[in-house]
Amino acid sequence: MNPLAVTWQFPETLILIGITLVVAAIVTWLLRRSVTVVTNRALELAERNAEGRASRADQLLAQASGMTKERYAKRAATISSLLHSMITVVMSTLTVLTVLSILDVPLLPILTSAGVGGVALAFGAQSLVKDYISGVFMIIEDQYGVGDTIDTGVVAGTVEEVNLRVTKLRDDTGQIWYVRNGEITRIGNRTQGWSTANVDIQVAASSDPQAVLDVLRGLVDAMDVDPAWDHVLLEKPNVAGVDSVIGGTMTVKIFAKTEPGKGPMVQREILERAVPALAQAGIQRPSVFPQAAAPE
Repeated sequence: MNPLAVTWQFPETLILIGITLVVAAIVTWLLRRSVTVVTNRALELAERNAEGRASRADQLLAQASGMTKERYAKRAATISSLLHSMITVVMSTLTVLTVLSILDVPLLPILTSAGVGGVALAFGAQSLVKDYISGVFMIIEDQYGVGDTIDTGVVAGTVEEVNLRVTKLRDDTGQIWYVRNGEITRIGNRTQGWSTANVDIQVAASSDPQAVLDVLRGLVDAMDVDPAWDHVLLEKPNVAGVDSVIGGTMTVKIFAKTEPGKGPMVQREILERAVPALAQAGIQRPSVFPQAAAPE
């Protein structure tokens, strides 16, 4: 195009550029507003579903699984911020290209150069791109969040910070680990869902099985109504019955569904309650040393 033509069409060109910028600003605002409305609606729906849970087990499981108001709010805010950033980048790019087109700037050489530069950048920053893509999916899928205890395969610890490139963990010794999201190939979340306490109660094989089961069932009934364990036990522990009889030892199995990570705590409590309860009922513990056969 003749440069003089641009000079003669300057007012029209300026008006077109102004209209383009205004339309782009309006579309960007509408898209960002839509994202905010959708995420808020999703948060409200999640809150209603969580409040509609009737049983104690469902409420505790929802809290343990991260299905709480705070968890939903953090996740909605994170996803909303991520989508807002993507919308801004895409609309800014389209706006710049449209303005260049109005100015009759040839776009083919620019797009070609950008494509070549993008390929070179992609080869040089493969790990960085991988980290960001993995971070996006981790956030969208809510694989873990701040405060969760996870095992990434590289290191295990409590999540202190999550962003698109790295995840910040603190292990049991207090050491901080920065794990790149692209290096995480598997995640074990010990905070979401629920845990199971498997308790083995061993008594003398000569004991009456029904008497042992009665004592243990009374024990778990008392523990279930204990307010101190109201927010730890998702449901009443189950006395499964006699699991095995080997030598002079009879083993009774108890299962307890607990909040995530609270299985060992519940196991210790059941064992501590079982020892005096069985002793009070006159049920003998298995002998450490096998008894010698009586002489004929």
